[in-house]
Amino acid sequence: MLAYKGGGVATTEAERQAAMERWGGWFAQLGAAVADGGNPFGPSTAIGLDGSTAPATAGITGYSILTADSLSGAADLAKGCPVLEHYEAIDVM
Repeated sequence: MLAYKGGGVATTEAERQAAMERWGGWFAQLGAAVADGGNPFGPSTAIGLDGSTAPATAGITGYSILTADSLSGAADLAKGCPVLEHYEAIDVM
């Protein structure tokens, strides 16, 4: 799983279209390695042991799931991800 951290959202239709084209191109390059293209995350809540809630602090803004033979193989696949153009990092799990 790739967990995307940081970044923002496109504000114009042209920016959204360009972003979708970059994602589509990357997914096409990966082919069958894409198990689930994923989704962005909106606001999130963390639940404590006592049942209390607070805003989540993980900073994860979305995910994708890839198929790879190893963690390093998955990390290699992630290096071409469009998220790295504007986001802070990708955690590969």
